[in-house]
Amino acid sequence: MRQRNRFVTGAAALLLWMALGGMPGESMGEDQPAAVNTFNRLMKPKSERNLPPPQDGIHDPANPGTGLLQPPKEAFANMEPLSAGNYVNWVESLKKKRITPRYDRLDPNAEAVVFDLDIVREVKGSMPDVVYPHDRHTQWLDCSNCHPDIFVPEKGKNQISMAQILMGQKCGVCHGKVAFPVSECRLCHSKKKGAAPAAAAAPASQEDAAKAAPKRAK
Repeated sequence: MRQRNRFVTGAAALLLWMALGGMPGESMGEDQPAAVNTFNRLMKPKSERNLPPPQDGIHDPANPGTGLLQPPKEAFANMEPLSAGNYVNWVESLKKKRITPRYDRLDPNAEAVVFDLDIVREVKGSMPDVVYPHDRHTQWLDCSNCHPDIFVPEKGKNQISMAQILMGQKCGVCHGKVAFPVSECRLCHSKKKGAAPAAAAAPASQEDAAKAAPKRAK
């Protein structure tokens, strides 16, 4: 079992290494990754993150409006810091009201429908189990952003692997693009093996999930 656990851990490390642009036998320095996985743009070297819009590889530099956009480093100056990704702790920034995002693009008065439910996913190997907190996700997103297209809201119906995430699927739809990158393992793998469960059980079916979810105020 120990040998198998070491293999699983080693395979995950190799996937992460290659996503950062490295290949076996190469050393990984701060500016080493040149072929960063395009699905995980927040895993770029520090010097290439939060570039001005004309230089970020996302916006069209030929568009006159691109130069009018506020540079990220200026926009993020008052945010709560994080040591990875775009260096912004979005959850803390929201909690401290450093940012007040509009929950509905058409209705400026719409309030977030916060769903307070943690899902614990047991993982193989020696890594701590994953805790998925619905509350900090639903502060930003409506349930329909994830269910049912990305995650089926039914226990046992979602197979998730680090390979999928690194290729921009499942959690990787957001993490590595607009949320902290997968290099921050402990932000997700936060429940020690054998620790008392800190979350309620997942809904048994989509119907149960719909009943448990809070209703949007009309």
